[in-house]
Amino acid sequence: MDTPWKPIIVSSLAATSIITQFAPNLAPSTSYVLKFLSFFFALSAASFIWQVIIYPKLLSPIRHLPRPSGASFLNGHYKIISAEPTGKPFKRWINETPNDGLIYYNYVFNAERLFVTNPKALAEVLVHKSYDFVKPRAVVQGLGRLLGIGILVAEGEEHKLQRKNLMPAFHFRHVKDLYPIFWAKSREMAKALARISQPEGTLPVKNLKDAPVVEISDWASRATLDIIGLAGMGQDFNAIGDPTNELTAAYRRVFTSQNASKILSILYFIIPFWLLRILPFRQNLAVFQAVNIIKRTCRQLIRSKQKRLEQKEKRVEVDILSVAIESGGFTEDQLVNQLMTFLAAGHETTATAVTWAAHLLCLHPDVQTRLRQEIRENLPPIDSEEASITAQTLDRLPYLHAVCNEILRVNPPVPMTLREAGKDTSILGNFVPKGTRVILPPSAVNLSEALWGANPDKFDPDRWLGSGKANTGGADSNYAFLTFLHGPRSCIGQSFAKAEFACLLAALVGRFEMELEDAEKEMEFDSGITMKPKHGLPVRLRLIEGW
Repeated sequence: MDTPWKPIIVSSLAATSIITQFAPNLAPSTSYVLKFLSFFFALSAASFIWQVIIYPKLLSPIRHLPRPSGASFLNGHYKIISAEPTGKPFKRWINETPNDGLIYYNYVFNAERLFVTNPKALAEVLVHKSYDFVKPRAVVQGLGRLLGIGILVAEGEEHKLQRKNLMPAFHFRHVKDLYPIFWAKSREMAKALARISQPEGTLPVKNLKDAPVVEISDWASRATLDIIGLAGMGQDFNAIGDPTNELTAAYRRVFTSQNASKILSILYFIIPFWLLRILPFRQNLAVFQAVNIIKRTCRQLIRSKQKRLEQKEKRVEVDILSVAIESGGFTEDQLVNQLMTFLAAGHETTATAVTWAAHLLCLHPDVQTRLRQEIRENLPPIDSEEASITAQTLDRLPYLHAVCNEILRVNPPVPMTLREAGKDTSILGNFVPKGTRVILPPSAVNLSEALWGANPDKFDPDRWLGSGKANTGGADSNYAFLTFLHGPRSCIGQSFAKAEFACLLAALVGRFEMELEDAEKEMEFDSGITMKPKHGLPVRLRLIEGW
């Protein structure tokens, strides 16, 4: 429930005018400004008491639902949530708080939240009533600033139209034509890492403990930016070869968490977003400059692509931008927004997945060894300049797909998604008032004991092997795997992302043996659009000959 600042201001002005004109003797002061401030603070205090105490504790129709313990009187469960990485409390609550699909908890100033936990409730929110639940205004404004007002933040009929026009570009028939691009860039990344792991003219490293340390998340981000550039826009950004280029630096500024970001997220409960975005925080200025660079790059790419397409009778490029332009469904400004979405969300999420892949495989060297054997037996050598791969090639690697799915299950790049009831509605027969925030946390649902059985947090790729398990992991419901969501608002680039991820992981594991630089060091987390290790992931890379 947002603070109704406009009604408070208007009411304060009206009350000031009325008392000045009709009852000046009752006014607390002869000063018009002081009278206005008196009414403003009185109404603000009344609104605060109503929103923080009276409504959530005495009147809310959802207050009776199951609730985790440990809430404070004024700030609910905020202390618990803020003290841990994004999504971690939900992992406990989903297994420890008895519920029938909904858990109620409170955020800052007792703001109400509904946490959706089972397939039936998820189906209602994501499929049957998907357009009843919209992204909150704060999320739209925040994401829109970074990603443009593209398909990720569009709602209602606008979202349906955008998805319809973009679907051909993300259909598997089209994505399969992009596999050679995925593999070429994966090879380029592996070869660049090889020059670090074993510089030319040096002897091979025999002991992994003596191998050079590489910060893997930065390399993953550069590789995925290059891939989305080529596969999405037909433009090679050369981020692998040049980490200092303007676009790479812009995204590094956007996705590097700052303390100011956390402060701003709290201030939103007190200050309107339009004011927050102009406050003189260094992060605000950095984001503003970075977004201008990204927008300018997107517009240049669109105009360049349009010129090339106009000179050809038939499209020969397989990139997503070409398909979107030829659909005729987007203006230039709309295309800019879509490109901003694909560039940011498309490369950051997969880069985060690769980072978590490296982390989990370092913790499970047996899985790493088994996966490397399958890769080397079925894929062409990384040094082979002419060899490429197809969708059919990767289909012959069931363990690679099992490992990828298990990584995405255990560590979904986006641990939590937020929705808001756009109108009075219901979930599982429970009345949900307009404005109620609804939490959809893949990081918790993917580890639910009710959906995955005992030890759901155990990293076990074998759960995806065997008859009928390749797409389910053995779970009874497809809602047990929430990484890409479901329904009309599911990730449109799911096939693209999974194929890209498989290629990058195959190149990395096939070529190198990995271990964490410091396995004993407690990991800190960086939570923004995605959740990843703070300060990156330093790993030792030993080049393994013979492939």
